[in-house]
Amino acid sequence: MKLYKALIRPVAVYGSECWVLTENIKQKLLVFERKILKRIFGPTQKANGEWRLKTNEELEKTINNENIVRYTKYKRLSWLGHVERMTNERVAKTIHKWKPYATRLKGRPRVRWVDDVRNDLRKMGMTNWKQRTQERKQWKEIIEQAKTHKELYS
Repeated sequence: MKLYKALIRPVAVYGSECWVLTENIKQKLLVFERKILKRIFGPTQKANGEWRLKTNEELEKTINNENIVRYTKYKRLSWLGHVERMTNERVAKTIHKWKPYATRLKGRPRVRWVDDVRNDLRKMGMTNWKQRTQERKQWKEIIEQAKTHKELYS
């Protein structure tokens, strides 16, 4: 598990702080994680001597509900707090606050990163999050809760 958390998962979600998590991406990440964990933990032996693979629920329990989707959302919230604390002269803050002048295409608008992160904060029941990002210790506690928050699974 230490190798998975230290090597495999960070490589798999490199740059995920900027991702908009669509259902397709979430499913691909979860499938990848389950394949790796089933390989790590291997089969278990039943009482009658037969071998079987662990179920997805058993794998969730072994990783304490800290799946790869929650980890990605945790990283995004961490990045949000970092950007909000930046000074306005920094490039990342400038890009974060930038409003495009062009019009959007016809049809259903694509989900933006900010909308996705705000939706996660709303699921956690977070209000006045902009003020809370300024307090580093308080924000760290909030994003630690995101690792295992039951609403951030999907």
